[in-house]
Amino acid sequence: MAKVKKKRPTRDEFELEEIGNSLTEAHTEKSEVHLIVWEKEPVQGNIVKMDSRTKLIHIEKNTEITKVPFMDIMKVSIL
Repeated sequence: MAKVKKKRPTRDEFELEEIGNSLTEAHTEKSEVHLIVWEKEPVQGNIVKMDSRTKLIHIEKNTEITKVPFMDIMKVSIL
C-alpha cells in the first residue's frame, strides 16, 4: 500500500498576500517574527533575507539561519 503524503492545506490569495505583507513588514522594520510552519516546529527569529527566486524566507536566531519555504508558512506573528 502506498504511503499517502499529507497535502498542505490550501490558502486563498488573500491569506497568502496577508502572510507576504506581514513578512515584508517584519523584514523592513527588523522585527522578530514567530512563524507557524506546516508539519514542522515553529520558527522564531529575524528575517535576514526573503529570496524571491527560491521562495525561501531566511530566519536568523542566535546566528543560526533557518530557511523556511514561503508556501509552508501557515501563520506569522510579529513580536
